[in-house]
This record gives sequence, C-alpha cells and structure tokens, in this order.
Amino acid sequence: MRRCGGWGSRSPDDGSCYTRHLRDLDVPETTFACPDLTTFLGLDALGLTAVGQHLTAKRAVIECRMPIGFEDPFCKACGAQGVSRGTVARRLAHVPVGWRPTQLVVRLRRFACTHCRRVWRQDTSTLAEPRARLTRSAVEWGLRALALECMSVSRVAAALGISWHTANNAILTRAEQILNEVPDRFKGVEVLGVDDSPGALRSRAGGALSVWRHTKRGDRYVTVMIDLTPVRDRSGPARLLDVVPGRSKKVLKTWLAARGESWRGRVEVVAMDGFTGFKSAAGEELPQARAVMDPFHVVALAASKLDECRRRIQRAITGRRGRAGDRLYRARRTLHTGAGLLTDAQAERLEALFADDRHAAVQAAWGVYQRLIQAYRTEDPGLGKYLMQRLIDSLKQAVPEGLEEIQTLARTLTERASDILAYFDRPRTSNGPTEAINGRLEHLRGIALGFRNLTHYTIRSLIHTGRLKDHLTTTT
Repeated sequence: MRRCGGWGSRSPDDGSCYTRHLRDLDVPETTFACPDLTTFLGLDALGLTAVGQHLTAKRAVIECRMPIGFEDPFCKACGAQGVSRGTVARRLAHVPVGWRPTQLVVRLRRFACTHCRRVWRQDTSTLAEPRARLTRSAVEWGLRALALECMSVSRVAAALGISWHTANNAILTRAEQILNEVPDRFKGVEVLGVDDSPGALRSRAGGALSVWRHTKRGDRYVTVMIDLTPVRDRSGPARLLDVVPGRSKKVLKTWLAARGESWRGRVEVVAMDGFTGFKSAAGEELPQARAVMDPFHVVALAASKLDECRRRIQRAITGRRGRAGDRLYRARRTLHTGAGLLTDAQAERLEALFADDRHAAVQAAWGVYQRLIQAYRTEDPGLGKYLMQRLIDSLKQAVPEGLEEIQTLARTLTERASDILAYFDRPRTSNGPTEAINGRLEHLRGIALGFRNLTHYTIRSLIHTGRLKDHLTTTT
C-alpha cells in the first residue's frame, strides 16, 4: 500500500486516495475517503481551511487558507481600496495529533493601498494573538495539559514542537488572563489559613523555615493565603488564594489591607502556625476574627522539642551524634508514636530506655508530648479542651533545671494558650488542608525542577491549587 502524503490539493477531481489503495487490494464496496483535515484538526473554529499536508515521522505540516470573506481589502488609514500584493506564510504550532507536533502554514493575502502606500495582510486575530507562535487552540490545550494532567512545561513544549520559553510564556499569559477574569476569586472567605511556602530549610532553633528558591537574589520566602471555608462547611477542598513574596508581619498586614474593609469584615477565623508576626498582623487587620493555632504546628513544635532533648542527652552521654547502635537513636521514631498505638515490642523498648536514669529528661519530654497528643485525639472537644488546659496549667509551674526544651515549649504554649484552646471550639478549623496544599506545591516544584521567577511560581501554584483548575474542569 502506497503512503498518502506530500503537498497536494483536496479537489474532488483527485478522487479518494484510500479508495484507490483499497481497489489495488481488491477490497469490494469501499466506503473510505480522504479525511476532512479541517474538521479533524478543529481548523473551522479558527476560520481556516486545510488545503494540503506533509507528514513525516517527527512532524505534521498542514497548509491552510483563510476563507473568502475574511479579507479586508480597504485601507484603515484612508479608506481607499487596496490591490493584491501576493501572499505571505505564517507558521503556527497547533494541537498535536497523536503526540506528533502539528504545524500550520497559513497563507495570508497581502494588500497595498495605492493612495497612502500602506501595506497590510488578512486579519488573523481569531486564529492567534499578534506575533504569537501558537494558535489559540494550542494555548488552551497546553494550559489543560499543564493544569489537569500535571505535565511539565518541557513535555508540553515537546508535544507542540516549540521551545520551552515560547510554551511557558504563552500558557502562563493565558492563565493569568483567566485568573483576572474569575470574579469570585477572593469572595466567600470566612476561614483564612496563613502559612509560609513549602520547603526543607531548617533554622538553627529547630523550627522549619521554608523557601521557594535557594538563590541569594530576591525574596526567598513567600506567604501563602488559603481559603479554608469549604473545609469547615464540608462543601469542598481548600483553595489557594494568593502567594505573596516575603514572610513577615508587614507582608500579611499589607495583603489584608488591600482586600478592602467589607472583605475583612467577613473573616471569622484565621488558622496559622506559631509565628508571632502572623498573629500580630491578623490582630490588627482582623480584630473580629478568632486566631487559631492549629494542631499540626502545635504537635510539630512538641515533637521538635522532644528531638532536641534526645539529641542533647545523646551528646552528653557519648560526646557525639547518635549512631545506628545507640538506643536513643534507634528509638527516635518510636518516641513519636502515640502511646495507644505502640506495639508490645515498642513498649518494651521504651520501658528499657527509660529505665536508665540518664534518659530522665527524654522521658519527661516524651510525657509532655504524649499528653499533647491525647488532648487532640479525644473525640469529645470539651474533654480535649480540658486536657489541654490542664497540660498548659501544669507547664506554667516552675520546670526543673535540665529540661531546657520543655521550658521553651512551656513559654510558647502559655503565650498562645487562647489560640491553641480555640481549636476545640472550632474542631474543623485547622491548617492541615493548608499543609496539604503546600505538599502539592512542593510536588510542583519537583516537576518544574525548581523556580527562579516568582511570577511563574505564583501562577503555576494558582493553576494547580486555586480557582483556575476548577474553572478548566467545568469547561472541558
């Protein structure tokens, strides 16, 4: 069977190439015909008609014409009628067919004004943006591949047969336009979650500080704003509202002030971590809102203090860091397990560990950590609040010397007692969904192999965890 290809016309006089092939094979009652490339490639929606094709193993090139009636031979400067001055070809990347890059060669008529000597060509605004390298259909396809299929820009660019920068600029520009067109992006927020960006940089004090990039130039930290209202109302998942450069009281205060008084008046609860800057900014801009320090960060803080105590005792006993054969090092994960979830072997291991008087400080820190977990795991919010209050009251008393980590934890729990206890009055108000979104953004950074442009990082984050992805899903 001969392969059908090459440049050629699709006039009815040429007959059907598939019909000729099947006649050569003696197949009776052939009903196949040459495919209608205009409809198959969706060119009619762009105002094009396919007139030829050239297929190779790496690319499909389709020659197209603008239909009669799309041309405007009159000069827009003086109104005189122009004369034809030949054609010019515009090459555009189109939606791939079977992951084969497809390129459109659009032949456009040129006109010249005999009065003012102005030269123009046929209008292609319905086909693509001015000076663009992609058709509008290709941009929409790339945006859906990026948002709904979680593909990388490199994979999208390879499928379209264009460079990375060309694909990235076109897709993110379209995404930004859609974000600006969404009217209710910031509406309906009653429960606000505030946190820093995902990352894995650890400070000297042991607290986790997150960076969105590891270069020295520009802002390394960002603050993310999350709408937790759907989680509280059980009407849907949390959504990302915005990504703001920096991590300070001023950053959050400026962002809240820009939302307007009516928007701020609707916010009832603000879920946050232990950073005092967020607490101060929310108290000044949202005086009516209740601040809640969510269990995720409270438990994480207690766990970090337990680890600090274990490492300190390890160095005091052995003079070095823990190794695989050391009992304290081997028990590092068991210490983080709830007492009710321990197996018999783990319980025996901890009993033998705490039998050594040198590990008394670790046992005391472990006891505080277990009481904290027990308060949050209690099904009755009233009982959980009572247990947490008892723990905070006990830590207000003088903590013995040699328990520096518990002393630091006691100061934090005492200062933020009202915010910690507020969770039990609103049990579904937590920054847990915020951390889930941070995990998705961390995965996004892995797909992109890191980000250097904050604007790209912000738009990509909103594509994957904001209103844009929901909008694309409903319009697919």
